[in-house]
Amino acid sequence: MPGKHISEVVKSIPPSGIRKFFDLVLGMDDIISLGVGEPDFITPWHVREACIYSLEKGLTSYTSNNGLLELRELLSQYISSEYQVGYNPDNELLVTTGVSEATDLAFRAITNPGDEVIIPEPCYVSYVPGVVFSCGKPVRVPTYQEDDFRVTADQIERNITDRTKALVLSYPNNPTGAVMGRKDLEDIADVVNEHDLIVISDEVYDRLTYNGTHTCFASLPGMRDRTILLNGFSKSHAMTGLRIGYAAGDGEIIGAMTKIHQYTMLCAPITAQVGAIEALKNGDGEMRKMVREYDRRRRLIVGGLNKMGLDCFEPKGAFYAFPSIKTTGLTSEEFAGGLLKEEKVAVVPGDVFGECGAGYLRCSYATSREELSEALGRIERFVDSI
Repeated sequence: MPGKHISEVVKSIPPSGIRKFFDLVLGMDDIISLGVGEPDFITPWHVREACIYSLEKGLTSYTSNNGLLELRELLSQYISSEYQVGYNPDNELLVTTGVSEATDLAFRAITNPGDEVIIPEPCYVSYVPGVVFSCGKPVRVPTYQEDDFRVTADQIERNITDRTKALVLSYPNNPTGAVMGRKDLEDIADVVNEHDLIVISDEVYDRLTYNGTHTCFASLPGMRDRTILLNGFSKSHAMTGLRIGYAAGDGEIIGAMTKIHQYTMLCAPITAQVGAIEALKNGDGEMRKMVREYDRRRRLIVGGLNKMGLDCFEPKGAFYAFPSIKTTGLTSEEFAGGLLKEEKVAVVPGDVFGECGAGYLRCSYATSREELSEALGRIERFVDSI
């Protein structure tokens, strides 16, 4: 049978919990989806126009493996201006096919068989499989609502062994919306330095920070060369389908990531790279409008969930609410399945993002306020029926 030829490593990884759940949505009518982590805004016209014009000019070729030089130069200027961290566009920046590819490259570039990678949870669903596919060992560290879903330096240090190679940080966080204060990150930086670790810092939601300012981990003293900084345009500029991200870091590490990229992806799509150039040059105004609207939606959904008795941590970033449904007596999957069946509202069970997410749901508020209000009414009706 063909199945016997499949890699045991691949067999050990379950299908994506998000995608598996949303197979149930296909074909259903009148669904309100609070599930997909994707902006409901259309990519701004000036970005789309730049992409269209590039096609009209016949720009359909490969680019340098690293990406268009103009894009790398703009990224270098942006990171320096926003976070006061300098990267050489020639060898310290790599343009990737979304942040997902950058994450995969980072794991594969630094992980030897048996190396341990510390991953705070709840977290984005690809981190644990990415480490496993790299023949490493994921070390899951749970975070809790009473700590605002923030991992602490002490938690990290307690999980370090002589095999620990790296730490994953992802703030603002998917799925909780948690952010980290500068002092928290400085304490973690001390641990990282003491134990000679690499930090993979996924900051794709950095521009979606509502209270205070985002701290780029690489900007902390001594952390630039220990950090693989990952970011992109999907969330901040509503460019998910264009698949454009980047990695910044020490030249040797970026070189190792580029080597893998050369053999597997070659380069990010040139059309998307042109769009990213336009977004960096002229996209801040549209991006800020989107963030202001997300903030209005954030207050609407958090207030509505708390009002109906579903205790909801206040997200400080990203575009997700992570309410507790423990008082209902249902598991996350039971609640999400029942809500979809009875009220046609799609959400994601919290334990998809790690065991410590059990008893929670991820609700994306990247949808209109009208739909959010309707969804809240349906959720309340479902809660009252339990």
